Amino acid sequence: MDNTAERVGPAFSVDGMLRARSETRKAIAAIAARIRPGMVEEDAVAMARDVIATRGHTLSWHPVRVRFGANTILPMKRASTPGIVLGEHDIFFIDIAPRVEHWEGDGGATFTVGDAPDYARCAADAERLFHEVRQAWKTQDWTGRKLYEFAEQRARDMGWDLDPDLPGHRVSDFPHAALHTGALADYDHAPSGMRWILEIHLLDPQRRFGAFFEDMLLDDGDYA
Repeated sequence: MDNTAERVGPAFSVDGMLRARSETRKAIAAIAARIRPGMVEEDAVAMARDVIATRGHTLSWHPVRVRFGANTILPMKRASTPGIVLGEHDIFFIDIAPRVEHWEGDGGATFTVGDAPDYARCAADAERLFHEVRQAWKTQDWTGRKLYEFAEQRARDMGWDLDPDLPGHRVSDFPHAALHTGALADYDHAPSGMRWILEIHLLDPQRRFGAFFEDMLLDDGDYA
């Protein structure tokens, strides 16, 4: 095992990491519940920051992202096109990385409003693919590189493209960047649990919209 890639800091704890993950998922749900058609994306981002702060967490190591409509197709490192308004039948995703005391949270999910079957299928497939890859991680003892090769093929089978610019990353007690900055997709060992974030960003082949889901690699019982 590559101990350098999977080392942790002095504050690392199983309970702490699970708490950070739980708080992250709760914050995502709270943010999504406040988003309505007619909202401007920039206002949703400000609201999301407020939700995280109100829950007592620190805005952590990457920007809070809420992306509407056409902005869901953009690479994460590219700024959103400003002024996008969520339509009556639309898609949006949330990507947050709050710090919960000593521990890093990181999570993302996609939601739809109105009657948008193509959007809904993409959103559902992003989460479904996450769990397909996670099951392969559990049962196949594959490397991080092999897991993402599998994800790319399964995305194609579903009728989508997988964004190669979101290759997964470490997570730990804060800050993981002091421990390891390499991507999961470049990791040539079988990843350990509670060390890595698996990122899935599906892209419509015509580049009209996308869907995003990310979470920590954990056993089944932790997703109940």
